[in-house]
Amino acid sequence: MHNSEVPVLKTSRLSKRFGKRLALAEVDLEIRPGRVYGFLGPNGAGKTTAISLILGLLSPTGGHVELFGLDTRNHLSECLRRTGAVLEGVSFYPHLSGRDNLRVCAAISGGGCESRIGEVLELVGLTARARDKERGYSLGMRQRLAVAAALLHDPELLVLDEPTNGLDPAGMRDFRELVRRLAGAGKTVFISSHLLNEVEQMCDDVGIIKEGHVIAEGPVAEMVHQADVMEMTVTNADAALEVLSQIDWVGLVTRDGSDRLSVEAPRARAAELSRALAENQVYLSELRPRETTLEDFFLEVTSPEDKR
Repeated sequence: MHNSEVPVLKTSRLSKRFGKRLALAEVDLEIRPGRVYGFLGPNGAGKTTAISLILGLLSPTGGHVELFGLDTRNHLSECLRRTGAVLEGVSFYPHLSGRDNLRVCAAISGGGCESRIGEVLELVGLTARARDKERGYSLGMRQRLAVAAALLHDPELLVLDEPTNGLDPAGMRDFRELVRRLAGAGKTVFISSHLLNEVEQMCDDVGIIKEGHVIAEGPVAEMVHQADVMEMTVTNADAALEVLSQIDWVGLVTRDGSDRLSVEAPRARAAELSRALAENQVYLSELRPRETTLEDFFLEVTSPEDKR
């Protein structure tokens, strides 16, 4: 059992150069047990390169990877026995059933995990279609079969490279639910994706990569919780602006339309804000905190105007 104090995955100044092109630049990641970590960035940002380095498919130009507290330079085989992966382009035998495809995978890996086939089919939601030939599976079902194959040896860490590419909305929903079930079963999941909405709904933590550099990292909940901003609709916007300008704990106020305002102020002081306006005959017909998304945060940190 993995020590909960030791990161499941840790990279230290991980770098990769292809000739003159720097694909990955001193990337530091740390993923704790039982978390779903989204590695988010546009195509070409370095996500697949990072995964190839983590799995030992490429050798780094600089830095190193630790899995389960072990340096993969010296313990790669042991680390990979505790890791499952689904990479882009995975394929199965179309003339075999889902169950028989998993039997083949179990045999290739030594046969010791064939007893888990029923369990992993249940986990990925394919039990009812296990006897059907793979050629009749939807893309989403093929992706879930690939996850089932990666889970046969009961890994502690599951690495998924762009797992929702090409899926329709129903397939994406099924895959999100599968990932949350895996986390609930104690697995640590590392997902690369360029789909912000999917990462926001699936993941606990996120690292944002741009041109080989990780430019932001942390819990999704913190990234979407920016400075306190409240949106209000008022009876007299001109008077409201005058009142708000006199309150020292109110920050920037912006006007959106004739009677709508966005106000930087602590959400805990919403009642005081309402009272101050009412005392000056300005009344609220709506007051709510601004809802932000991971997309908002992503666009903020990746914009050229950012002064990092």
